[in-house]
Amino acid sequence: MKRKFYAKPLDIRGGRVDMTHGSGGRAMAQLVEELFVAAFDNEWLSKMNDQALFGVESGRMVMATDAHVVSPIFFPGGDIGCLSVHGTINDVSMSGAVPKFLSASFVLEEGFPLADLERIVKSMAKASKDANVPIITGDTKVVERGKADGIYITTTGVGMVPVGIEIAGNRAKAGDAILVSGTMGDHGIAVMASREHLSFGSSVESDTAALHGLVAKMVECAPDIHVLRDPTRGGLATTLNEIARQSGVGMLIREKNIPVRGEVSAACELLGLDPLYVANEGKLVAICGADDADAVLAAMKVHPLGRNAAIIGEVREDAHGFVQMETAFGGRRVVDWLTGEPLPRIC
Repeated sequence: MKRKFYAKPLDIRGGRVDMTHGSGGRAMAQLVEELFVAAFDNEWLSKMNDQALFGVESGRMVMATDAHVVSPIFFPGGDIGCLSVHGTINDVSMSGAVPKFLSASFVLEEGFPLADLERIVKSMAKASKDANVPIITGDTKVVERGKADGIYITTTGVGMVPVGIEIAGNRAKAGDAILVSGTMGDHGIAVMASREHLSFGSSVESDTAALHGLVAKMVECAPDIHVLRDPTRGGLATTLNEIARQSGVGMLIREKNIPVRGEVSAACELLGLDPLYVANEGKLVAICGADDADAVLAAMKVHPLGRNAAIIGEVREDAHGFVQMETAFGGRRVVDWLTGEPLPRIC
């Protein structure tokens, strides 16, 4: 008769993470098997090795890694779990790559509720399965109470770039069109409202989503897209400044063309924030040749994650690399890099 390895199942409902869950012993094995492996189950992870062995296609591989420290860990429209999956899938996708696999590393604080951990892991599992990008390896560490703010998650993703696709931050050219896939600032305001227990009359939810399906449709109709970027920390303004610096160009955007939900705009006004600097987790910026702009916009609008897509401006020659905005009143102002930290811990 086979000896029972664990005396009793994990107490998910009332249990908490303790130091033995990171010790490398029986308690850690039980946590990994009954929680992580059970949720993420796939042919690579089930082998229970310290690494995952997988085949790759010929061509160019892309890899991205991202640490997630959002507070609060649960917020309207998502949580740190699905955010950690979506964020890394999107980083891989912004090269035009097809995401293939993910790894996940957890730093858990002693005393963290196992029920919350299960909720987060199930959210990650659903996000990865919905995206068809499996989590195939990972790691877990436990630190003393008070040293991790609950939970930190780091995810790494790999993907393959199709032949003929060259998408990079240094490819923006004067005359290119600048597009966004939807409304700006939803994620940051959702997190801020949840953290500070604020109500703005109507619910603002995070836009967290995996963008690789949208990117595939865009690349299919216009393989020569020059730049893709997801405007996360620092928002649209910081993202455009990063691209302008990489490419050695300037940009002109038009305030009236930038989609922002009314409730997000009102919340930003109340909080003294500019929606251009507020983070997004399910939106992208695209820069392409003017001749491709209408086709790219049409491809975005027929996808569920691009219904509110818009052309918001164009790339211009500018040795200083300034990003400028034509305001709703007809004037212009410089849209500079983010300074300070107006909205901490949003991803």
